[in-house]
Amino acid sequence: MRGLYPGQDPLALTRDVITAFWPDARPRRQRPRRPSNNLWSERDALVITYGNSIIDGQHKPLDLLLDFVEGNLKGAVNGVHILPFFPYTSDDGFAVTDYYKVDPTLGDWPDIARIGSEFMLMSDMVLNHVSSQGTWFNDYRQGKAPFDRFFMEASPEDDLSAVVRPRTTPLLRKVDTTMGPRHVWCTFSHDQVDLDFRNPAVLMEILRILRFHIDQGVRIIRLDAVAFVWKIPGSPSIHLPQTHAIVKLMRVLADFATEKVILLTETNVPKAENLSYFGRRDEAHMVYNFPLPPLVLHAVLASNVRYLRRWLRTMPPAPLGCAYFNFSASHDGIGMRPVEGILPQDEIGQMITAVQDAGGLVSMRSLPGGAQAPYEINCTFFDAMSRTFAGDEALKIPRFLCSQTVAMSLEGIPAFYLHSLLATPNDHEAVSRRGMNRAINRHRWHYPDLRAALADPASDQAQVLGEMRRRLKIRARQAAFHPNATQLTLQIDDRLLGVWRQSLDRRQSIFALHNVSAENIELDAYDLNLIDDEDWRDLLSDEAIIADGVIPMAPYQCRWITNTG
Repeated sequence: MRGLYPGQDPLALTRDVITAFWPDARPRRQRPRRPSNNLWSERDALVITYGNSIIDGQHKPLDLLLDFVEGNLKGAVNGVHILPFFPYTSDDGFAVTDYYKVDPTLGDWPDIARIGSEFMLMSDMVLNHVSSQGTWFNDYRQGKAPFDRFFMEASPEDDLSAVVRPRTTPLLRKVDTTMGPRHVWCTFSHDQVDLDFRNPAVLMEILRILRFHIDQGVRIIRLDAVAFVWKIPGSPSIHLPQTHAIVKLMRVLADFATEKVILLTETNVPKAENLSYFGRRDEAHMVYNFPLPPLVLHAVLASNVRYLRRWLRTMPPAPLGCAYFNFSASHDGIGMRPVEGILPQDEIGQMITAVQDAGGLVSMRSLPGGAQAPYEINCTFFDAMSRTFAGDEALKIPRFLCSQTVAMSLEGIPAFYLHSLLATPNDHEAVSRRGMNRAINRHRWHYPDLRAALADPASDQAQVLGEMRRRLKIRARQAAFHPNATQLTLQIDDRLLGVWRQSLDRRQSIFALHNVSAENIELDAYDLNLIDDEDWRDLLSDEAIIADGVIPMAPYQCRWITNTG
């Protein structure tokens, strides 16, 4: 706490923290949890979804979501990440007006609790900013304590040229208040006003909100846009030491909580900056593997794993007590910042062109000095698989399934956006209607239409969901797919991504192979160093594999070759 608020009494601040997170003298652990690999297992996989991704105009969307997940994903995933389900004014939930309520168009807290009783529940702590139309900011403008000091102010005369931002809108917004005109800091949009964590009262209120959400059954807390929470004019105002200190404090509280609480940092930035949020095993339990979606997309479109494999070989194992959060797609676009320095510009250009040819869009960000650069590709991952760099349009579903299987095979916990599981196409009508690129990947399924599509075995939805569910259920039974099981990247054909996984007890090995090309490939089994006196079998095809034979790989085929069933 001294690093955050050097002018404050540390003992008084500590008491405030304890009271905020454990009100009414609630029980807490006498000793913190020690870092271990026991917070998760190979059975863990999540679906990412908005609370209203499935609607029918009659029932509460949260009830429909639970009905769909229970009926279609039980045994394949055991966790549900419901994107912000609070009242909001913009950005599909990320401009929160009240953290203590559920958006009434979705349902209420008992509906959230029902999902949390059946699945590991993950939710968002949107801690960098709140809605400009919420009570907090209205009270700020009227000079009402304590909110008169809750928001980050700056002067147009300040040197803000180094500030790192993911948007192109002006950073400062001028507002009229009873205290006179003020310029408030808006990292993302003028409807999302940044909180001022230099005021300890802001941090205490966020901790009270965290406690409330944990009491409602939340067990994985996604710290949204956490990298930006501490600002200093004249600095980049991202990843500052004070930001890491806040994450460390939250980790201490999670480690002393009687509930099993996992912190996940959302930092869509290059690798070294992202991995810094593991700290020294004293910050986040999990970090997003942000380079994975663009690198998998590139590998499959280019029919070449060279850049994906090179990145994997440089990734360190997650520290003890930590894990990677592997995803292939999310409610946002496919971020480009995480592949800075990994993918050459001409390769990024080819990827953007291929996705645009498939109907995708591109969003830009501002650079210091006024220039712009691609920030993210906006497209459903399913439609991003429509055509390769060579122009091939055939085999879209096998190509897509290959891309998703990569995320299942790697060290870490896999998570799948609902629209990936459902092979949802681009929603151009939503883009036109809502005026935002990200709407292309935020379709709302009419439940009767979705059920009809899933009942048709020839539909994209039925084929993709059926095979994804099958592979995830197989995966959940393999100790070698524990999030912290050993991983070694194989140096084989550039059209094949190969990783070796070994269980923590060293009893099971899995050689996960992924053909990212439309070509038939024959791989010499000797390249995998299969042990001769063991029986090897492909879990996905149930074929026996001969240790001294040839392993055929059909276009976009994936194999999980293991020595135990």
